[in-house]
Amino acid sequence: MKRSNYITRQGWQVLDDELKFLWKQERPKVTQAVSEAAALGDRSENAEYIYGKKRLREIDRRVRFLMKRLDELTIVYPQRQQAGKIFFGAKVGLIDEDDQQVNYQLVGPDEFNVSEGKISIDSPIARALLSKQVGDEVMVKTPQGERYLEVISIDYDFSTF
Repeated sequence: MKRSNYITRQGWQVLDDELKFLWKQERPKVTQAVSEAAALGDRSENAEYIYGKKRLREIDRRVRFLMKRLDELTIVYPQRQQAGKIFFGAKVGLIDEDDQQVNYQLVGPDEFNVSEGKISIDSPIARALLSKQVGDEVMVKTPQGERYLEVISIDYDFSTF
């Protein structure tokens, strides 16, 4: 399944900060360490040099990925007319069959983190919740079977403009 190219402003900022850190701080530091290790002589048995070169390749690979991905992403800002319905970026309160409350925010695939309550817009739960309102019941098919959830709250962060 193709990943969505949507992201919240906060999620985009996290990726941009990582790119800046890798390019302006981490890479120069590792490059300096590799240069110093190379000056020590035989590179074939120099663990610091070998590790440093490997770390540089990892950094460069991540930098290339982040640059390409940031160009592809579309920042989605919540609109006031969305209030009352679930769309991208919504913070949703749900009650499951066992009367347990769960809270999720619908975010892009590059920023999901279940432990923080952020689920990807591409996930089955998020897709089932789209366009629902408070009081609506949603059935989600999961690997463990059908799961029923009731929407109890919908909130958007309009301060991200």
